[in-house]
Amino acid sequence: MKIALLASTALLAMAAAAPSLAQSIPEKTGVNQALAIAPKTQDFVTLAAQSDMLEIQSSKLALQKSDNDKTKTFAQKMIDDHTKTSTELKDLVASGKAKLSPPPASLDKSHQAKLDKLTKLQGKDFTKQYDDMQVSAHKDAVSLFERYGKDGDDPDLKAFAGKTLPKLQEHLKMAQDLEK
Repeated sequence: MKIALLASTALLAMAAAAPSLAQSIPEKTGVNQALAIAPKTQDFVTLAAQSDMLEIQSSKLALQKSDNDKTKTFAQKMIDDHTKTSTELKDLVASGKAKLSPPPASLDKSHQAKLDKLTKLQGKDFTKQYDDMQVSAHKDAVSLFERYGKDGDDPDLKAFAGKTLPKLQEHLKMAQDLEK
């Protein structure tokens, strides 16, 4: 019992000491997703930006390394669509209505590791890994945007999530079709 209390106290202390761009523990560990709880507004901004950056950077690699025209066409769409949503998100945060830290400008360790793994691959191996990653990444993005669009705190970001969600659902279906 004492160990559990100490562990939870340590987790709370780490969460409180974390920089403002870091995700909250419940969001980072997947607890919020598993319980269908909306992320905190800063978590939503951070995760949406990380997702967009990973989509754009991995899709640029796909244009160079994939051996599949269908995957390359999908990759170009990901670059175009996620560049647009990145700009919209940055503009919303910069408007200053919500007191938030700006979206991160670089990938966190988790997203960078996924990109690094792709960088080492070529041809069919690359295409398989990229296609699988797109399905997983879009499932996560759909969950994030559904949860924030339903129960988020900031009305402008909530509207952005609701407006963007259908496009992400379309991307997920397209990514799943790549694997067929």
